[in-house]
Amino acid sequence: MKYDALIINIGELLPMDQAGPVKGAAMNRLKVITDAALAIKEGKVAWIGKTKDAVSLDAEKTIDAENKLVTPGLVEAHTHLVFGGSREKEMALKQQGVDYLEILKQGGGILSTVRATREAAFEELYDKACFHLDRMLMYGMTTVEAKSGYGLNRDTELKQLEVVKALNEKHPIDLVSTFLGAHAIPPEYKDDPQAFLEEMQSLFPKIKEKRLAEFVDIFTETGVFTVEQSRGFLLAAQDAGFQVKIHADEIDTLGGTELAAEIGAISAEHLAVTSDEGVKQLAASDTIGVILPGTSFYLGKDTYARAREMIDGGAAIAVSTDFNPGSSVTENLQLIMSIAALKLKLSPAEIWHAVTVNAAHAINRGDAAGTLAIGRNADVVIWDAPNHLYIPYHFGVNHVNTVFKNGKIVFERQRIC
Repeated sequence: MKYDALIINIGELLPMDQAGPVKGAAMNRLKVITDAALAIKEGKVAWIGKTKDAVSLDAEKTIDAENKLVTPGLVEAHTHLVFGGSREKEMALKQQGVDYLEILKQGGGILSTVRATREAAFEELYDKACFHLDRMLMYGMTTVEAKSGYGLNRDTELKQLEVVKALNEKHPIDLVSTFLGAHAIPPEYKDDPQAFLEEMQSLFPKIKEKRLAEFVDIFTETGVFTVEQSRGFLLAAQDAGFQVKIHADEIDTLGGTELAAEIGAISAEHLAVTSDEGVKQLAASDTIGVILPGTSFYLGKDTYARAREMIDGGAAIAVSTDFNPGSSVTENLQLIMSIAALKLKLSPAEIWHAVTVNAAHAINRGDAAGTLAIGRNADVVIWDAPNHLYIPYHFGVNHVNTVFKNGKIVFERQRIC
């Protein structure tokens, strides 16, 4: 057999090929293949072994990894990719101690982005989101979840979802779409949030018919939607054929994590202030906790999700950027990996599971992304790093050397010297 590409002299290869999601103590057990080689054929991983055994293989192209680290493409399980405008002026308010809910009351925060997103044309949103996706690709992400939620009306929510669908057809990154129409209460419904939820729920048939989203999400929080409202909305989404996610316990401890476990949500996300009972129920469930430490970091909070306790209790954890214009303005998942080490006290092995196989399962891509195994998509990253410990250790920069998507090189670092 003649392979399309052969990567040799891999210092460390992380196949991440455990059956996932990986839970509890297993997250700290990392399979590492040293002096490895990997062959690609027709966009798939076709062979994995030692470099010494690769000398007899025939390939169109042979790439010397020069003893660098090689892993699956990173999987980003929580972003708010499509939005209009930006909110850099709010940073000064945050520095003065004005919290998010107060900024929201002043018409800032998400409502500022909602106005800009409603006013933006499809092409403007597409181009802006594509710019951010390009950056994510350069940082090693090959599969990305994208939520709507900055329309808060029928037309704009559908416009956001249509942008994600169009990008998924054109961009190398695989996009997974989530309908987050219940992201906030728009001013026109401030006195009747239940009517707004019913308006968003009325979109389920059209979203399903046009295949605009796989998941439905809701923001369960003080001043937004209660646990009971969220339960009704998410159960209706499940009845309509969607899998569900939930923004849970980000600011106040309301019980969103417990709700996620109760209804079998694929993920509970944020979890910065989850209760003892929530930690316990998450660990006992199949729901994946998607932890977003960049949000606590950016907002200057001392409170971070209890990811250490969640894993020690037996939960499956993913770590993501929460890329959005207000509370985590970064496309750099590598930076978030460092914050996960420093603030969540996760080990490098746990972090690698959290940004590959577990993140893939959190968006129902466990059979396609986050793993390097024979027959799986050849989404591969060669890193300018000698080992897997180095990425969270050396923070704030881009360590990517080369990104393969479905076996094709889609990004290469340009050397200056």
